[in-house]
Amino acid sequence: MRKSWLLPLVTLVTAALGVTAAGVAPASAASNTPLRVMPLGDSITWGVGSSTGNGYRGPLWNELAADGHPLDFVGTLRGGSMSDPDNEGHSGYRIDQIAALADASLTRYRPNVVTLHIGTNDLNGSYQPSTAADRLRSLVNQITADVPDATVLVASLVVSTSGSEEQYRAAYNQATRQIVSDAQAAGKHVAFVDMSSLTTADLADALHPNDSGYQKMADAFHRGVQSADSAGWLKNPAPAPSRVQSGIAGKCMDVNGANTADGTAVQTWSCGDSANQYWSAYTDGTLRSMGKCLDAAGYGTANGTKVQLWSCHGGSNQVWQPYNGGYRNPASGRCLDVPGSSTADGTQLVLWDCNGGSNQKWTTLTAG
Repeated sequence: MRKSWLLPLVTLVTAALGVTAAGVAPASAASNTPLRVMPLGDSITWGVGSSTGNGYRGPLWNELAADGHPLDFVGTLRGGSMSDPDNEGHSGYRIDQIAALADASLTRYRPNVVTLHIGTNDLNGSYQPSTAADRLRSLVNQITADVPDATVLVASLVVSTSGSEEQYRAAYNQATRQIVSDAQAAGKHVAFVDMSSLTTADLADALHPNDSGYQKMADAFHRGVQSADSAGWLKNPAPAPSRVQSGIAGKCMDVNGANTADGTAVQTWSCGDSANQYWSAYTDGTLRSMGKCLDAAGYGTANGTKVQLWSCHGGSNQVWQPYNGGYRNPASGRCLDVPGSSTADGTQLVLWDCNGGSNQKWTTLTAG
């Protein structure tokens, strides 16, 4: 009974992406779309077991470049011999550990393609395997909320020779298909990438592919990108995050202590190059850093209302419009302000009547 939905689900996923019955993607419709790709996952994303350290990332980069895509792989880590080794592959990490860092990384880099292979360490370590699929569903929802314009390619787990992982892997992969189907039904650009072509002959050890295995993974992700392209899913990357410099010289908009807790003060601080000074403008009017939104505390509209970091929820107190060289919150009609034009590091920002002063001027600076 549990397998009764599998055949129509495969049909749904392949049809949604325009994949032929033979499993081969049609020719890409717009292969010159620039791609900002985030390889996301654990040691298999990092490339353990490959001779170059590139894992699937190296051959995937080559295949996408051959299609004509201008390419940029992104992430906080760099590994392998390839010319663009950026990635978000954290050896040993479980789903919940990837979820803990995903918000900051996704809003920092704004990928338009995410290649996700995660869950091996949950199953191999018997870490709450009965709820691993629930954690994956939550992570997929998290990714699509952080980068709503991105295509998310969710891979099935590759074969292993670990008895612990293998006892759970088939059910997990089946659940992954359902997670993808549900996301598509909700209008999200999420696709299932089938890694069942790998066999135990494609393994370097009990868990990690060898070079031939990683080539098969690259081919599968490549087909996923081509199919998404043909379906019209690929969008130009969003503008890169930027530092936001105050009209008060040398000061930038900063998340206090790089803390991601709701209610963390947004303040001015001497400009640097850390993640907590990078902000992204989203099409919904939000300004985001560290995976959360710039927020007028408590929906306040009065002069002096403190400005903070808060989970994005679509409220009017999280909308900011460009105005007279700065930012205005339309719900209050007031502007983002450095109180008293203070030059002290750690001055928390507030709402204040718009006056065009230098303490209400904000200029974006190119990321990096």
